[in-house]
Amino acid sequence: MNEAKSERIAKRLARVGLCSRREAERWIAAGRVAVNGEVLESPAVVVGHKDRIYVDGKLLAAPAATQLWRYHKPRGLVTSHRDEKGRPTVFDALPRDLPRLVSVGRLDITSEGLLLLTNDGALARYLEHPSTALTRRYRARVHGNVDDAALRSLAKGVTVNGVRYASTEISIDRRGDGKNSWLNVSLREGKNREVRKLLIHAGLVVNRLIRISYGPYQLGNLKAGKVADVSRKVLHEQLGRDWTEKLR
Repeated sequence: MNEAKSERIAKRLARVGLCSRREAERWIAAGRVAVNGEVLESPAVVVGHKDRIYVDGKLLAAPAATQLWRYHKPRGLVTSHRDEKGRPTVFDALPRDLPRLVSVGRLDITSEGLLLLTNDGALARYLEHPSTALTRRYRARVHGNVDDAALRSLAKGVTVNGVRYASTEISIDRRGDGKNSWLNVSLREGKNREVRKLLIHAGLVVNRLIRISYGPYQLGNLKAGKVADVSRKVLHEQLGRDWTEKLR
């Protein structure tokens, strides 16, 4: 395990995958978090590796080494730890021997394919942040007449319902002449339901959406519902310099 450097308490709770920073701040406000026997009243507290942190009276374990997993999300699962409608979630479906994980971005309930999972909330934010600019690649099955000019216009960036979308690269894999066609889609932002909204803007309805890669990480031949860890060697090779330093 790596010794944790000094950091704010909310960041520590998020980094071990216990909750998000915002959730941590709410927990602190509710009196659920204590450090060295003192219940916190403010998230503006810095902790080090020797501090003893308690959540709901239970001692927080030292942060585990950062890990990343590839998961082939099937359709019908919500990318959330809890769903207000009681629908099955990704985290309900994971093997029980895995630690508490957070997702890197999301896939909506009807989408499938590669979903990255990690035990380190800070790594999740790094991988999904727009400034990191990792390319997400999808295969989309669409219904409608594929208009080449409309697809090319998306490469310049468009505004849809007041939301600005950056350049999106789309190529036609198989044209269906008004029936189902398959498209290859590449983008870097990952806004909510971005692929579906952009293709609706181009006059197409997505009836299947599969994410095949996220940055350097590939879905490959991973079967639906299966999870595979990314080795630390690969993490060292594929993450940026800042994260490579943290993994040493």
